[in-house]
Amino acid sequence: MTSDTVTITDNRSGESIELPIIEGTDGYPTIDIRALHRLLGFYTYDPGFMSTASCASAITFTDGEKGILRYRGYPIEQLAEHSSFLETAYLLIHGELPTSEQFGLFREEIMVEYNRLHEALQSFFDGFREDAHPMAILVGAVGALSSFYPDATNVHDPAVRMKAAKRLISKMPTIAAWSYKYATGQPIMYPRTDLDYTENFLYMMFAVPTDEFEINPLHVKALDLILMLHADHEQNASTSTVRLTGSSDANPFAAIAAGIASLWGPVHGGANEAVIRMLQEMSESGDIDSYIARAKDPHDRFRLVGFGHRIYKSYDPRAAIIRKTCHQLLEDLGATHTPLFDTALKLEEIALKDEYFIERKLYPNVDFYSGIILRAIGIPLEMYTVIFALARTVGWTCHWNEMMEDPESRIGRPRQLYVGYRKRDYVPIEQRGAQPAAEEGGR
Repeated sequence: MTSDTVTITDNRSGESIELPIIEGTDGYPTIDIRALHRLLGFYTYDPGFMSTASCASAITFTDGEKGILRYRGYPIEQLAEHSSFLETAYLLIHGELPTSEQFGLFREEIMVEYNRLHEALQSFFDGFREDAHPMAILVGAVGALSSFYPDATNVHDPAVRMKAAKRLISKMPTIAAWSYKYATGQPIMYPRTDLDYTENFLYMMFAVPTDEFEINPLHVKALDLILMLHADHEQNASTSTVRLTGSSDANPFAAIAAGIASLWGPVHGGANEAVIRMLQEMSESGDIDSYIARAKDPHDRFRLVGFGHRIYKSYDPRAAIIRKTCHQLLEDLGATHTPLFDTALKLEEIALKDEYFIERKLYPNVDFYSGIILRAIGIPLEMYTVIFALARTVGWTCHWNEMMEDPESRIGRPRQLYVGYRKRDYVPIEQRGAQPAAEEGGR
């Protein structure tokens, strides 16, 4: 809602314009700059879009200064205590918590109606190298779904979009588990309709046809919490990628595959994997203090992975939730005295007490604890980002659907600050002498 304006003045010409200030239901006010180029001939320059609202959204709210995360208005702390990943998925998709009847129908769709993969997709997996990374398989398999569901290309039909979203959420655990099975050479396991969402994924990951498989309820609880905490996080890189890809009316499977590719980047979805690699290195060296000293040294580029957060300037609310589960899991599994987990707990203790980290608010974040939990459950490192994608598929499909419903949505077309050469005339090759090295910013 527009409540006020801000005056922008071109100091060269003295011309001024009024731009509206838009107040959302929460968070910082936003200046609507859409008329800036038309009225004054200016673009804005914002690398990384750190100060730019690319869309209006009603799905997730974050406040980094206060450490707030809410899904559809519900604090993540309340959802973590009372809800489940699948119920939270319903909330994110539909905007409201379900009744018992609504949730029963939703579960039936996700766990029974849509969760099977077309048998022909198995041959698609066979086309990958046997040492292919599961994320590479995930990107390809999700993109390939568009060939099995051509009806999904009708992206302006709300019913088609909803069916596509449910198909993605339903099939992602199967694709994720099969990518692991293929990479390890194990036989695939088909989904079971008698299990809950997270139970089913763990079953398909770890069960083999020749043995009975017993699901550890503590593993289910911990992983379900990880999925819930990662279900959405506002306009991050992968979500923005899904929106940008979808803005061209690309089919939903292509848009989600693009999001998976973005998430694969180590500075986005690979942080919890990097945490474990760092802890392995520390435990092998046996000298945590030297790593702490390096982290404090302003001339050393080493940084502790899993501490601090780009958005949360105080404490990551997801870390506060997951910390208790992490400690409980390690204690119940008797894993607190293994070298890696012992190193993790010592590092956590130092970071929570050391004034250097406290003053800079470099607290352990959700990646620190989720990495430890996934390790304790027995999830291999190469599957960490796959599980992140499994969780974030809910948020991606919600944002894609919201964008398609937004009457103000346009195909994404960011502008640029051009710093290359001005106009130059072509010189025939026989008339060219030695060319000087290209200079950056030659204008």
